[in-house]
Amino acid sequence: MHTERTGFDRLEGLVADALDSLASLRDRALSAEARVRDLEEALERHEAAGGASEETAHRLGAYQAENRELRGRLTRGREGVERLLARIRFLEEQR
Repeated sequence: MHTERTGFDRLEGLVADALDSLASLRDRALSAEARVRDLEEALERHEAAGGASEETAHRLGAYQAENRELRGRLTRGREGVERLLARIRFLEEQR
């Protein structure tokens, strides 16, 4: 029973860590999305005034790539949390 409880405690700790990581990634993704929106608006204003600078277009592309990466990490993190939750449910059913 002690080993079972220790395993359950470790699993709870892993889930808590995974949830913290997801929250951090979500915050970063939201921040990246805000930066992308700001740059898109700036690019639109600049294009309306005569054309986009190469630097602005490059920065926008970099932010969009970062945003895609963060979204992928969030998806993988969610999948990991789902696996951990499934393991917790299994352990609880075994009690």
